Amino acid sequence: MRFVDAEVINPFKLLVDLHDHAVARTAARGRNDALAELALSAVVVSWWTRWQPTMIHAALRAGAGLADIAEATGLEVGEVVRRWRRWTDVQTRLDIGGRPALDPTEVRAIAQRLDSGVDR
Repeated sequence: MRFVDAEVINPFKLLVDLHDHAVARTAARGRNDALAELALSAVVVSWWTRWQPTMIHAALRAGAGLADIAEATGLEVGEVVRRWRRWTDVQTRLDIGGRPALDPTEVRAIAQRLDSGVDR
């Protein structure tokens, strides 16, 4: 299995497949087993990296503070903000049927909250 093979698997099935590979791991596992687990792991990381800013945004919308988000993600507060801002910059420019993918007013309100140092 290669990265391109694993990339087409449903993201949630990827997690199950990775779990199954890890549970079935033996000392005598072969090259193909090791490469399959590596490919699955790489795609899970790639997938999650793309989805993490969406989940950060959802947490911010729900009123979570940066400290809580940083603790939940294991990231520094500044990195949480950087990832969120980079993601919202792209999302607010996307045009879906004449409307932005994200509500710019909502994004501005969250950004003002972050800029003012309000952690909730």
